[in-house]
Amino acid sequence: MTILLFLAPFSVGLGLMAVAAFWWTLKAGQYEDPAGDAARILLDDPEDRPAA
Repeated sequence: MTILLFLAPFSVGLGLMAVAAFWWTLKAGQYEDPAGDAARILLDDPEDRPAA
């Protein structure tokens, strides 16, 4: 039963770290243009082609 005294605060701390990481990605602009990122992968970039 004493393991709950360790696991409960640990799980709350882990959840708070996950929320902080999500908040950091929001502030860094990671989710600004998901449609543009999805379309950009389909573009044929000449720099990505192997040299002939």
